[in-house]
Amino acid sequence: MRNSAMAASGLAFLSSITTLHALTSSPTPFEGYNPYAESKTDLRTSTLFGKHLSVSGKVYDPSGNIPQSNVLVEIWHLSPNSKKYRHRTKIRTDENGDYNFITDYPNNEEAKLPKVFFKLSSNNDSYFTELILTDTGANITGEHFARNKNLGKKLLPQKETILNQSKVKLNFTL
Repeated sequence: MRNSAMAASGLAFLSSITTLHALTSSPTPFEGYNPYAESKTDLRTSTLFGKHLSVSGKVYDPSGNIPQSNVLVEIWHLSPNSKKYRHRTKIRTDENGDYNFITDYPNNEEAKLPKVFFKLSSNNDSYFTELILTDTGANITGEHFARNKNLGKKLLPQKETILNQSKVKLNFTL
């Protein structure tokens, strides 16, 4: 009986390790994803100085017409002056499908442009995408374009920069 109890305990332990490994090592197309990020809308390490990025937008249904509430939007990027992903959060869209957050301007990998990564999830679907930042604008990838093309005129990101503050409007479908 004692051996059975020990075997059952061992199996339960191994099962929990396997489950934890599956949750933390699921394949993602982008480095730095962490499903255990805190929920917060202000990721800045300094609110007075530094370069900041404010991102807002709306999540629509696949037709691109109906705003979707309670969609989980996970966000992460390289921290300024670092090669680590310490800037991450997860937020939910409000009753109008809106989301927003403010963060320090992302660092970039060597020979690449700064990027902000997203994972959108609802009960029915989830996907990863990225926002690519330049000095003069914000860009999406071909995959993002194909996935969100039903947004029409709401598809392309809009970027505005005043002094050290950049604002981007980026919409999604899910």
